[in-house]
Amino acid sequence: MRRAELRFLFDSSEDARVVFKSLTPEVKKRIPKTTVELDFEGREMVLSITASDTSSLRAAINSYLRWVDTAFNVKDAL
Repeated sequence: MRRAELRFLFDSSEDARVVFKSLTPEVKKRIPKTTVELDFEGREMVLSITASDTSSLRAAINSYLRWVDTAFNVKDAL
């Protein structure tokens, strides 16, 4: 098993909450060979990804990084 933990520190707890809520539906979906957990407290959001192999882990990390970036950019645009 391969594991990655990504920690994001936002400017405010509101920013962290908005991105957390945006990613929650994606975390509930099953990605083959991958388990994802998401948590936040204050200004920090933690994304933990466990996968059966390196390529699955890399694919999940890339997807979630894009979703975090998109959620944050949409929030800033509004």
